[in-house]
Amino acid sequence: MYLTRFRINTARMGARRLLTSPQALHAAVMAAFAERVAHSGQGPRVLWRIDNTADGEVLLFIVSPERPDLTHLVEQAGWPETGRWQTAPYGPFLAKLAVGETWAFRLSANPVHSIRRTPDESTKRTAHITPRHQADWLLARQEHGGFAVLDRPAAQPGDLESAGYELLVHSQRELAFRKTDSSSGKRLGVKLTRVTYDGRLRVTDPDALRRTLTAGLGKGKAYGCGLMTLAPVAVAPVAVGP
Repeated sequence: MYLTRFRINTARMGARRLLTSPQALHAAVMAAFAERVAHSGQGPRVLWRIDNTADGEVLLFIVSPERPDLTHLVEQAGWPETGRWQTAPYGPFLAKLAVGETWAFRLSANPVHSIRRTPDESTKRTAHITPRHQADWLLARQEHGGFAVLDRPAAQPGDLESAGYELLVHSQRELAFRKTDSSSGKRLGVKLTRVTYDGRLRVTDPDALRRTLTAGLGKGKAYGCGLMTLAPVAVAPVAVGP
């Protein structure tokens, strides 16, 4: 497994096109691999995420089973004369994860649930739209994901967003675009809600957490959702956006 970081040059027209189209960015990410990367069940897959930093940088993170070549992204959306990307083997870090360790984390995800408005109606996948329900969505996946979000020592009265946990939900974005169905060739509409989670966690099951970090969490993985990354607690990621 590999972890890659690429800085996007937002002044370029190609960058603006990619950042406004999850489908186009997905295609650009997948084009970084000479051979088609197969996705099998809950195994490792290509995951990606866009981060906006406090000092205005836009970063693309990729986790992948193979080492990517982002030359085409440098040409379209980077700095062709000076631009580089950083790729590091992810396996050594993953192998060292141990029960009880604490980490800062960031996750962009598509928090959804299935509802049925009438007994005869088929279930429909629907996005959670409030920070409290979005936080509950992640908390419900802790045990299976191999981690536990840390309790906040002193929750503030009326703090509904994180419900007493070291967790911030922010940067909600509604995405709507069209894609071509691979089997029928028809153009289909896609809508999803993407939010970002920042917080701190404790490792409870290293194997399960390794699976979360390499296979992703939730739906919409092809469109920038599902990638969780860890950082030392001392340099917890800074939340930006509303």
